[in-house]
Amino acid sequence: MLEIVIARQVKISVFTNKKIIEVGKEVLLKEGIKSALISVALLDDKGIHAANKKFLDHDEPTDVITFPLDEEKNKMMGEILIGVGVARRHAKKAGHLLQHELTLYLIHGLLHLCGFDDMDPVSRKKMRKRERFYLSRLGLPDIAPLQ
Repeated sequence: MLEIVIARQVKISVFTNKKIIEVGKEVLLKEGIKSALISVALLDDKGIHAANKKFLDHDEPTDVITFPLDEEKNKMMGEILIGVGVARRHAKKAGHLLQHELTLYLIHGLLHLCGFDDMDPVSRKKMRKRERFYLSRLGLPDIAPLQ
């Protein structure tokens, strides 16, 4: 069973719980995950900044932070923190819709939980290709970064 729990520090109507669950299930099922408990938190700049500082020692707001948790009886478990303010600014600067940017961040976080990495050029290219795959499957424009 796939369970996605959503916490909202930021109220944002363009990225509904229904959409988050739809995207989550699409990615997890296609990646072969049949049992998972995933927490998705939509945070303001202050919240994502504090988490970024505490867990990664980066003193700034960020887009996505992913925490894989210990599996429980073949059940994937993890947390995805999404910086809504960062998404809002980036979407505006890039000229695309906020909900598309937030969907990309969710896909990115889910792929990290599924074992994808973006720490070196080869891994990053593979992850970007998979992000584009899911954006396309969801009928969204290709807004994934080039690198």
